[in-house]
Amino acid sequence: QVQLVESGGGLVEAGGSLRLSCAASGRAFSSYAMGWYRQAPGKEREFVAGIKQNGVQEFYANSAKGRFTISRDNAKNTVYLQMDSLKPEDAAVYYCGTPRPGSSWYEISGVRYWGQGTQVTVSS
Repeated sequence: QVQLVESGGGLVEAGGSLRLSCAASGRAFSSYAMGWYRQAPGKEREFVAGIKQNGVQEFYANSAKGRFTISRDNAKNTVYLQMDSLKPEDAAVYYCGTPRPGSSWYEISGVRYWGQGTQVTVSS
């Protein structure tokens, strides 16, 4: 069992930055790949960024490439999402999650554990 708690969301102007954090409790955080996902009102939840257990391999949705950076600190049981050059269309509730081994990053049903989410609002 893994418990995930996101933080760092808020209101930011377009072009600004936010850094989201996801703190994990439970066993063997370093054995889990971790992902960030988001859900805007009226839309389905979607993959944003993912990072392998070793913290070296990173994966991004096209919408996040070049603007967002995912990282993790296994000693602190925490995964981060640095978001720069934010756009109004980035506004959503952001969730961290643990994809099951072998599932695609884009497979939302493949996420085993979810956090409660943190709201990101971007003003134009």
